[in-house]
Amino acid sequence: MTYLRFLIENRFFLLAGFLLTFISSFGQTYFISLFAGEIKSGFSLTDGQWGGIYTLGTTLSAVTMIWAGVLTDRFRVRLLSIGVMVLLALACMAMSLVPTATLLIAVIFALRLMGQGMMSQLAAVAMSRWFVAARGRALSMSSMGFAVGQAFLPVLFVALMTQLDWRVLWVLSAICVVAAIPPMQLLLRQERTPQSMAEGAESHGMGNRHWTRGEVLRHPLFYYLIPLLVGPAAWGTALFFQQVHLTEVKGWSLASFVALMPVFTLSMVITTFVTGWAVDRFGVKWIVPFQLLPFGLSFLVLALADTIWMAGVGLLIFGIGQGMQSTATAAFWAVFYGTRNLGAIKAAAAALMVFGSAIGPGITGALIDLGIDFPEQMTAIAVFYIAGAVMAAGGVLRYQRDLPPGF
Repeated sequence: MTYLRFLIENRFFLLAGFLLTFISSFGQTYFISLFAGEIKSGFSLTDGQWGGIYTLGTTLSAVTMIWAGVLTDRFRVRLLSIGVMVLLALACMAMSLVPTATLLIAVIFALRLMGQGMMSQLAAVAMSRWFVAARGRALSMSSMGFAVGQAFLPVLFVALMTQLDWRVLWVLSAICVVAAIPPMQLLLRQERTPQSMAEGAESHGMGNRHWTRGEVLRHPLFYYLIPLLVGPAAWGTALFFQQVHLTEVKGWSLASFVALMPVFTLSMVITTFVTGWAVDRFGVKWIVPFQLLPFGLSFLVLALADTIWMAGVGLLIFGIGQGMQSTATAAFWAVFYGTRNLGAIKAAAAALMVFGSAIGPGITGALIDLGIDFPEQMTAIAVFYIAGAVMAAGGVLRYQRDLPPGF
């Protein structure tokens, strides 16, 4: 089946996935970090203090995701998405009104839990369940919401920031989230299994069975993958979180750096579709071992970059890693552990990723306060990525023999 035919036949489900990932933008680090300068100035915070607040709020959201993510095994996307989007809109409104740095922790918690956590979880679990043979393509198409958000929202909101107070922009964000609720309900008014997946069909994992979350957490493969789960979240989040600091150290303007986001997005979009095709054609087991390598290379390039054009090269390579990560990782859990308890399993993985996104800003912010600027930290981060790739490859190669035939 061609991409075009697949898109047409399953357009409502795919568009719902796109909308879920796009709306998650308002709780993603790359969006929240646009306001870092204003937040630090408004609350008289250092880089380390702001990073600490962000780390604490995000860590709390990671812990909550362990049980909140299980809700995707119990409720349909149509119903659960209403509650999550309403709470995300309220979190945006809270950011526009937050009076103290202490309460900022609670606001960050709500934004991260509902945005990065639950909205992303809903999209990934829905695509993995609704599609089997075309799971890679479905995930790649739905993840375009991430790409569109990263490409256009930073440019738009940085431009609006010159005209409007940053708190007003968070009110606008809340309005955008609320406005997306009716289209989501319309798209999923007859939520059902798409044509590409037989009625009642389920995808089994290793040993030709469905794994529970407890079994997954006791299986060695999960621990081989911890750097793969934590690394991109931690250091990718830090890259966007510290973009104001990075541009100041490098002597670039924030506007010129943000203007490179379409380069990053185009790279991510192309790689996402290629990865989706490769997952369906060759199997996710051949993608996962390599997906951390572009991240490591991109951080080396950004560490050495002395012009905004070299920064563009680094972001282009980073986009390749992001495109592989967004598709392959989501497909991995369904392939290796089955779909019956996918929400609970994905929640554990999502908690680790959210935790990674919590510690990245905190660690880098603390090091900045100690006099080690972010570009100086990037070489060590690149080494982390490479070591994580070796671990992931070892785990996947060891346990792929337990997969059912055809995977």
